[in-house]
Amino acid sequence: MREFYRKGREGAQRAGAILRATLREIFEESAYERFLQRNAIPPSRAAYEEFAREMAVQRQSRPRCC
Repeated sequence: MREFYRKGREGAQRAGAILRATLREIFEESAYERFLQRNAIPPSRAAYEEFAREMAVQRQSRPRCC
């Protein structure tokens, strides 16, 4: 019985980790961290403004449907 609960808990933890990673991608937190690493800068308001500008440019250059 303990084995059953341990596997269930591990599965729930894994599902939680996947959900957190997915939400970080949806809300661009992971993209912001990659931006900071790529440019070797610490997080700041100015860094986020530059990140937001870069993301806006990328969004505008994507092909649109219809």
